[in-house]
Amino acid sequence: MIRDTLFLLCALLSAVSVALAAPAGPVQRLVSFGGYDNCPEISWPRCRVILGPHCGGRVLSYALDGKEALPLNPAQEGFTWKPGDKVVDPYGGRCDIGPELRLKQHLDLWLGRWRAKFTGAGEVTMTSPVDSRLGVQLIRTFRLDIDGHLRFTQKIINRGLAAQRVCHWSRTFAQGNGICLVPLNPHSRFPKGYLTYGPGNVMDFSPEPTEHVRVRDGFLEINGDPPYSKFMLDTEPGALAYLNRDGLLFVKKWPVYPERAYGEMCAATLSLYYYPFIEDRKKPAAERGLSVDFCELEPIGPMELLKPRQSSSFTEDWWLVSFPFPAASKDVNLDAVTRVMEKCRAGGGD
Repeated sequence: MIRDTLFLLCALLSAVSVALAAPAGPVQRLVSFGGYDNCPEISWPRCRVILGPHCGGRVLSYALDGKEALPLNPAQEGFTWKPGDKVVDPYGGRCDIGPELRLKQHLDLWLGRWRAKFTGAGEVTMTSPVDSRLGVQLIRTFRLDIDGHLRFTQKIINRGLAAQRVCHWSRTFAQGNGICLVPLNPHSRFPKGYLTYGPGNVMDFSPEPTEHVRVRDGFLEINGDPPYSKFMLDTEPGALAYLNRDGLLFVKKWPVYPERAYGEMCAATLSLYYYPFIEDRKKPAAERGLSVDFCELEPIGPMELLKPRQSSSFTEDWWLVSFPFPAASKDVNLDAVTRVMEKCRAGGGD
C-alpha cells in the first residue's frame, strides 16, 4: 500500500514538473530587426520567426537554437519602397505570384508596405495593398508551432474588374553554400528527373552531371556552386530539404495536383535558383568555388483562373531540424534525410 502510494506520488510530481517545464504558449511581441521597427515575432524556447511587413510581406528570420535559415543583405537594412523608387530584389523569406514570365509587374505586392497583426496563438497575418496594375491583393498567414513547424498560407484575391490567371510562387532564400536535396519524381516527364535553364533561353531537358550536381539514390543533390543557376522539377509529392553549413536542415513540403495545369514554361512544380556573391557574378563557375550567396527554394502552385472577387489559397509547411553537415570527404546520409522528411510530413519535427 505504501509502495503504491509512493509510486503514485512520484508519477504525479513527474507530471507536474513536465507541465511546469512546458511553455503555456508562444511569446508574441513586436521587435526591431533588420533595420525595421514593429516586426511581429513569434517565439518558443528553441525556435522563432520574425516577419517584416515593411517591404513586401517577408519572413525576416526563421531560426532554430539560434541558427538562422534565411539570409539578409546588410545593404538593405531598413529599406522601404514607394512608387517611382528604384526596384530592388529583397532578401529573406519572400513569396510572390506567377507565372514568372507571363504576369505583369506587380511592385505594390512585391515591395509595398503591408499590414500585419497577431491573429491567434502563434499566428500572424500580413495583408498587402491592392496592386495598382493587377487589382490583386495577397493575404499571408504564418503559424509557428513549438517544434519549429511553420505553416504558411498565401491567399490570392482578385479585387479588380477583369479575370486573372495566376499561381502561387514561393521565392524563399536559403543560406548559400549548402546542400539541396530533392526527392525525384519516379514518373517525371523529364528524362533525368529535372531540367536546367541556360545558357540564354535554352531549356536543357537532359543536362549532363557535373562536379556539384548529381542524382543519388533517388535524390537530386546540388552541393556547392553549380555551373548553371536554375533547376526545374516536376516533384510529386512536393518536398525538398536544404542543409546549411550551420547544421540546419530546412525542410519544405507543399501540395501537388497532377491533374491540374501548371503555368511555368515546363509545367514545373518546383524551381531552384542559385546566385553567387555579388563580387563574383562575372567569374566562371570554376573560379568561384564555394561562393554562392543564396539558394532560392521555389515551390510553385497550379494555375488559378480568378474572376472578380474570387480567391484561392495555397499552403506550404516548413520545418527546421538540427542535422550534421558532412565533412568534405563524406556524403550526406540520405537515409537519415528521408527519415527526417517523413517525420516532418507526418507532423513531427526535431
